[in-house]
Amino acid sequence: MLSERFSLQPLQRLYQGLDSLTSSDRFLFTAADMRVLLPELSQGAFRALLSRAAKGQRLERVCRGIYLYLPAWSSDGRLLFHVAARLRAHEFNYISLETALSDCGIISQVPQSWLTLMSSGRSSVIDCGRWGHIEFVHTRQNPSAIAEQLAYDTACGMWRANPAQALRDMKAARRSMDLIDWEVADELI
Repeated sequence: MLSERFSLQPLQRLYQGLDSLTSSDRFLFTAADMRVLLPELSQGAFRALLSRAAKGQRLERVCRGIYLYLPAWSSDGRLLFHVAARLRAHEFNYISLETALSDCGIISQVPQSWLTLMSSGRSSVIDCGRWGHIEFVHTRQNPSAIAEQLAYDTACGMWRANPAQALRDMKAARRSMDLIDWEVADELI
């Protein structure tokens, strides 16, 4: 029984550390964020601990490298936006394409739980399990060249393209324009 107590101690310390780090806008953590809470563990022991913690009811793996600390999270429907911001924190990213056009009513049918972003990083689709998918579409646009076409969305914690820029991005990325309601688009642009 002594070994069971010792196996719980690192997990309890992880949870205590996460409790101290969380806030209303900080509920996502990378493995590196949590690693500093238990520096004495070997890399293998730490990975095993994360795996065990992610099977519990307090920490859930969203996608590779990103974990949701459930006690600090208030479901506002914007988890994918926050995950995207953490995944590509060192890249130029902004909400665009189908997501931006759907949010302003130009596209009425968009797959649920699918977030589309333009990114200076490589194009990829990230599977976030039960929360959906994040699609990053590469852009070579210079942030200063389109700054006036973007507004910061504080609720999502990301930049968002205006409808005109989102339509330009759709064309540049060779996306299907079939679902666009051009009457609504003409009113908003």
